[in-house]
Amino acid sequence: MTQFCASISRRRFVQGSVATIALPLFVPRHVLGDDSNASANQKIRVGAIGVGHMLSAIQGFESIFDGQTLKGWHVSAQTGHSRASQHQTGGRWVVEEGAIVGSQDIPGNGGILITDELFGDFEVALEMNNDFGPDSGLFLRSTEEGKCYQAMIDYHGGGNLMGIYGEGLPGRLHLRNFRFEGAPDKISIVTEMHGQKIPFAFPMKVEDWPTLWKHGHWNELRARIVGNPPTITTWINGVKIMEWTDAQKRLGDKGGIALQVHGGGDLTKQFVRYRNIRVKRLEEAKQ
Repeated sequence: MTQFCASISRRRFVQGSVATIALPLFVPRHVLGDDSNASANQKIRVGAIGVGHMLSAIQGFESIFDGQTLKGWHVSAQTGHSRASQHQTGGRWVVEEGAIVGSQDIPGNGGILITDELFGDFEVALEMNNDFGPDSGLFLRSTEEGKCYQAMIDYHGGGNLMGIYGEGLPGRLHLRNFRFEGAPDKISIVTEMHGQKIPFAFPMKVEDWPTLWKHGHWNELRARIVGNPPTITTWINGVKIMEWTDAQKRLGDKGGIALQVHGGGDLTKQFVRYRNIRVKRLEEAKQ
């Protein structure tokens, strides 16, 4: 593994106080933005949140969730997932213990929590600790109606993480290279969907999945969207999961970043949880 050494100011909590120290930090190349495929053994485990903040600063990310309020975000009830409330509410979204927590507010009624700001070319990263059961998603360039390129967070049996789905978009866009087999630690490989070969192979063996993904812990999900038609790349805990370039323009050049709670069923007592949400504006990085 290629590494870099840097002296970084790090915040350390000692018996309730905060101290700042300088220390050498060895960082794998892929965490600093290298686009090469990182193996499962090259990942940095999410959980050392202080280190995560330092790496975000190195990479040029900025926080879009303050950990205390929903400032900068709003709920949209305009998607098809809010039909149960006749589009009056868009699910239940609150902040608890530094995380955004979402669920259906009444049986069958979901919706999206979307940023006030619109983004064009960007990379977004967050930490996720959802219950296994709810259908969620990370929406890229989303409209208020929820039309978007979705980085999938279908965390349930038969579901997938970080595949790509065209939510409300024309054409059949649904790409994933693995699926859950009834439990978060059991998956199978997907190589073809709707008669078409998946363009990006799953990057590890099935038996290695539990070394990468830790249910009940905070795991990092990341997605990048560039251009229009866009190239979309996704990662799980630093390992590249999917990369795909669209052949047509299906959506506007800018849109919101949104989190979803799916409609249908009764998921009022199951929850999605997201924290440490940050974005890197790639238009500015290219200038």
